[in-house]
Amino acid sequence: MPPLQTPVALIIFRRPDFVERVLAEIAKVRPTRLLVIADGPSSDRPGEAEKCAAARAVIDRDVNWSCEVLKFYSDVNLGVETWLAAGLNWVFEQCEDAIVLEDDDVPHPSFFYFCSELLERYRDDERVMLINGTSLQLGQSVTPHSYYFSRYFHCWGFASWRRAWKQYDVKINAWPTLRQTPWLLDVFSGNEPEAAYFAGRFDRLRAGQIPTWDYQVSFMMWANSGLAITPDVNLISNIGHGEGIGLYSKDPNMPFAFLPLVEMQFPLRHPPLVLRDLGADRQEYENNVAPVLRMESERDRLSTRLRRAIKRLLMMALGRRKRP
Repeated sequence: MPPLQTPVALIIFRRPDFVERVLAEIAKVRPTRLLVIADGPSSDRPGEAEKCAAARAVIDRDVNWSCEVLKFYSDVNLGVETWLAAGLNWVFEQCEDAIVLEDDDVPHPSFFYFCSELLERYRDDERVMLINGTSLQLGQSVTPHSYYFSRYFHCWGFASWRRAWKQYDVKINAWPTLRQTPWLLDVFSGNEPEAAYFAGRFDRLRAGQIPTWDYQVSFMMWANSGLAITPDVNLISNIGHGEGIGLYSKDPNMPFAFLPLVEMQFPLRHPPLVLRDLGADRQEYENNVAPVLRMESERDRLSTRLRRAIKRLLMMALGRRKRP
């Protein structure tokens, strides 16, 4: 295969072994442009500076094909929300379109060609804002086509265009106004628990309680009535799970950890219409969203019971103190 012409952006931090593994897959398609985003080490974490330096050294050592390498590195730790959002904005300032991977997103080589073809096909179709690499359908085929159109964004390996990314706002400044409307309920077709779940996430984002960048991408897509393309087979395996391994996910047994990779078959079978696949999204809801909602609901019930029990104990203690 000729070198990949679509730019590839790689987000790295302090895991040189992960960087080496993902870069080995990128090397198979030899992109002509590689953009690397790296946050800096925290001064209060012993050994982190050495790990960050080692991760960056992998880039210098292992990019051994003809490639323009652009770097967006920080000397100090600015955090995921600040630095990664700035880094992705920088990527789309440099490029009209790009494929984006984090250092724990192991791609199948066909992922790159899947993204490249669809970036070209939907370049000027503003209804389509994102291309996912991950399928959360647990190995089940949900469409006779190679991909479907979805309302769900998956951050583990994706592609997009500058025309779409210009709508990205890491602070989601439109949320306070939209929160006063039934907008989010409309996005989820009247599903109140799902709308409440994401409303809570957006509230916490605005309050600075969730240091992330990806919920904002979903917000961007929904606020602009956009769609994401999702492959019918899984093209990304996220390996960043486990205690001491994952930056966020400590559970190596979560359902979507280490998903097996499946090769995308070409030529692609394109859907005849750019319409959201309601059946596929309903299945993803059952696989991914509904279990989270049930878990949070149960946690809220337990928390309420605990608060009530503590209140009763305090009332009993106060009652005993008041007795002569």
